[in-house]
Amino acid sequence: MSRRRRFLDHDRRTLLLALAAGVPGLALAAFLMLRGEHSPRVVWTSLGMAGALWLLAAFAARDHVVRPLQTLANLLSALREEDFSFRARPGQHGGALGEVLTEVNLLADALRHQRLGALEATALLRKVMEEIDVAVFAFDGDERLRLVNRAGENLLLEPLERLLGQRAAELGLADALAGQSPRVLDATFRGASGRFEIHRGTFRQGGLPHRLLVVANVSRALRDEERQAWQRLIRVIGHELNNSLAPIKSIAGSLESLLAREPRPPDADADMARGLSVIGSRADSLSRFMEAYARLAKLPPPQLRATQIAALVARATQVETRVAVAVQPGPTVTLRVDPDQIEQLLINLLKNAAEAALETGGGVSVSWTAPRRSGGFLDVWVDDEGPGLANSANLFVPFFTTKPQGTGIGLLLCRQIAEAHGGALTLATRETGRGCRALLRLPR
Repeated sequence: MSRRRRFLDHDRRTLLLALAAGVPGLALAAFLMLRGEHSPRVVWTSLGMAGALWLLAAFAARDHVVRPLQTLANLLSALREEDFSFRARPGQHGGALGEVLTEVNLLADALRHQRLGALEATALLRKVMEEIDVAVFAFDGDERLRLVNRAGENLLLEPLERLLGQRAAELGLADALAGQSPRVLDATFRGASGRFEIHRGTFRQGGLPHRLLVVANVSRALRDEERQAWQRLIRVIGHELNNSLAPIKSIAGSLESLLAREPRPPDADADMARGLSVIGSRADSLSRFMEAYARLAKLPPPQLRATQIAALVARATQVETRVAVAVQPGPTVTLRVDPDQIEQLLINLLKNAAEAALETGGGVSVSWTAPRRSGGFLDVWVDDEGPGLANSANLFVPFFTTKPQGTGIGLLLCRQIAEAHGGALTLATRETGRGCRALLRLPR
């Protein structure tokens, strides 16, 4: 059966059909000539010439059908081998065959452009992978390394040829493939040690799942940030301590000299009381400063639960009684937030807005809008009609305040609460009218 199929392929079947198409005409011509008044020589000569023409026409018909198909097969084979230099000449063939060859040429052009784009993208990706100083690893389903860049080789102090195929545990990357992502951990590798930021992701290659691991050494950056934070903290604490200790030292010296005087002046007791009052006031200021610092450092993580924003705004506005807070009704929105922390945030914003409005006799208003349908944010505005912002650069600097009894951490706490919820807090002078606008943005 297989030999018969090989014999009766498309080329042979085309030839047999072309030959079969001429058999009836040749047989009829032979019959008519044999019954006519022609000599046998003339009959057989005519039949021979007719048979030769018949065979030539049959083979020509076969070539006319088969050759374009062979050309088309060569084109498709070249495309499969990603060789896009071959083209057919559809002008030689009209009708449906010409249209097929034209479409194949267009397909070859499209695949060539896609291939060039893929090669350029791959070359760019390889260049970026080589140049970045972040180690990138790709592992298959068995946690065997399948891809690593130059930074990864330097991190593990091994060449690419020796790294590929090894398991994550053998490379010391098993801990990085487990746990939360992203996160910062202390680790020691063959080529470096310190604090590393770990990111993980997944992708598919060849239909199989793979895991992507990105390891960034953040030790120097964190040390720089920690040093700057310590410098800012020491500068602020030193400023606050000097503001309190300098008058305490001066007054203590004055009181000491007052006690040493003989005879004591008649107003010595009054001077003594005033001095001790100043010392007590500065001690209270230092105490408030330390309490504010402890409060700033002990902010707990938010406990999220479904909460209606309108109810939060209503409770926060009831706390502020110095000015009438106008609540502009907004849409009914329920978000997963920590209601206690967000309420405290709103209370702090309303307190600041009320204090600013009292300076000018203005008012305070609160409004909010519904988040967008896909990945939007809920915006809550607190507007006041106060004097506006005099120095917006230091709004969120720890312990910076322009109020006599201020601690300088209210806005900083508000921003920390907003960022802990994945949102943001900004303050700016209102574009229309006087005063300031605080914008709280919370994710949907």
